[in-house]
Amino acid sequence: MKCKDIKTIIYKKKFVVALWFIVAFAATLKQFSSGVSNNYLIFKHVFFNTLDQTNLYIESTLYHDTNHYGPIFSLIIAPFAILPDALGSTLWGLCMALSLYIAIIKLPVDWKSQALILLIATNELFTSTTSLQTNPLVAALLIGSFIAIDKKKDFWAALFIALGLFIKLYGIVGFCFFFFSKQKARLLAYFVLWSIVLFILPMSISSPEFILQSYQDWYHSIVDKNMENANSLMQDVSVMGIIRRVSGNREISNMAVMLPALILFALQYIKTELYKDLNYRLAILASTLLFIVLFSSSSESPTYIIAMTGVGIWFVIQKKPVNKYIISLLIFALVLTSLSPTDIVPKAARIFIRAYSLKALPCLLIWLVLIWQIFTYKMAAKEPIMKDTKNIL
Repeated sequence: MKCKDIKTIIYKKKFVVALWFIVAFAATLKQFSSGVSNNYLIFKHVFFNTLDQTNLYIESTLYHDTNHYGPIFSLIIAPFAILPDALGSTLWGLCMALSLYIAIIKLPVDWKSQALILLIATNELFTSTTSLQTNPLVAALLIGSFIAIDKKKDFWAALFIALGLFIKLYGIVGFCFFFFSKQKARLLAYFVLWSIVLFILPMSISSPEFILQSYQDWYHSIVDKNMENANSLMQDVSVMGIIRRVSGNREISNMAVMLPALILFALQYIKTELYKDLNYRLAILASTLLFIVLFSSSSESPTYIIAMTGVGIWFVIQKKPVNKYIISLLIFALVLTSLSPTDIVPKAARIFIRAYSLKALPCLLIWLVLIWQIFTYKMAAKEPIMKDTKNIL
């Protein structure tokens, strides 16, 4: 088969959509074949524990580990929790995949670019869906807030930001797109409104006293979790994790690494004249998706669906033809970040990569290259990849 024929196939919408959801479905079946996912058991009992007014953040004999999601998650998981586990967990995994798929195809780029982003993220979708985590939804909410702000839909942007915040705190990063809003005061007002609604809403299936106590318990669970992450082999797959594990010094603080990274991240915004440039805004979106994973001690292998979506967006906004160094970085990410947890990579290599959090390394290099590209960016190419997307929501 000729290279041209292969390109024709992989860019066909039916092929890409089928691949995306077949991978998601296969991942849910793989997970359920070894029993009900522990993550799913934690999730569904957030709903039942809220109904019973049982502490949401203590370990139960029904599942291992503890919940780290906000009380609003009880209502999000409710439609799935009331179903038999086989059906509920399968639909949950597919809905996570659907949320990210919708977000990506709503991006203001052409279909070829959307297809590339989906294909680049497909293997990470399998990894994330196998564990039935919420990471695809987190990525979808961040992308959704970007798109909504871009289309002056601040009501929806505020909802996506607030929902992400009240589910898993990550959502607050949606405010990274605040500077692109044409209606900043309105966006803030809507955010306050939605925050009040989402804060109160879980009380409808519980009690005000229990939910207020749950928010306090949630805070303490997050603090405790962050302290545990540095010593967890499966967690801290981050820049801090690389430094701590390579140096052998587990006492290196997060802020020692995060502060320089935050300064670099903030400096992306100094070129205010570029705010009207869509390619620049997409670069900021890609940078944000990479940043929140790379500099979080809570990052683990399934979290990289967020980062690899950022890698996909970074790749499609490159000037054409894409130079060999950019392509090499993408291949490096696909191999070391995306494929390293799979059986394609020898077991000894997987153990070594996990031991030193090296899954984060390609994404770190891409983020640094992206930062440099943003700093040196002038204006969009003469033939930009963006398309006109009216009524995007």
